[in-house]
Amino acid sequence: MTSQKFRVFATCDIGESIELLRKRGYEVEVYPDPKAPPKSLIIEKVKSGIDGLITTLRDPIDAEVFEAGKGHLKVVAQIAVGFDNINRADASSYKIPFTHTADVLTEATAEFAFFMLGVLARKMWPAEHLTRENQWGYWHPYLPFLGDEVTGKTIAVIGTGRIGLALIKKCAGFDMNILCYDTAYQNHEYVKAIQETMDLRHARGICRDQTW
Repeated sequence: MTSQKFRVFATCDIGESIELLRKRGYEVEVYPDPKAPPKSLIIEKVKSGIDGLITTLRDPIDAEVFEAGKGHLKVVAQIAVGFDNINRADASSYKIPFTHTADVLTEATAEFAFFMLGVLARKMWPAEHLTRENQWGYWHPYLPFLGDEVTGKTIAVIGTGRIGLALIKKCAGFDMNILCYDTAYQNHEYVKAIQETMDLRHARGICRDQTW
């Protein structure tokens, strides 16, 4: 008697991970539309007897879905850091474990915040539009959109969780003075390590001014 393949339904194409599952013997069906599938379709697929459901934060997963998978649904795997779309009480009630991809967007979010600093400081948005509209016809020392440097500025980071700490690390590399605050999570050891790094950079002549 041959063993039945583990059946998986993914609510969207999550890239090469799908092929990795197939190579390991899983039977994987992927919802082809880039838009979110209707909840009724998710329920229909779960009812059909799938073992695993791969979701994103746009898919509402609750008792209705868990009831449809009663007796055969073994896991809900979410490709996102957050999981507000999954009703945790319902998952516990039906004893269906769910997973999420914790910490995968920490650096990406910190990078985005830092790049936005540069875009705003250098007035890239209005300058880019000026160029596209062929309105930039002369050079001038500071007009129209020279902007300013990010290097050496003071930044306030409100909230020093994973993303806040990642942003602080990037700001230290641009010789910025950093004010950081969190009402609950105050990682003094991390702050101390960043200051030691800043002091070393200054002592070795990598940055001109002492930063804090």
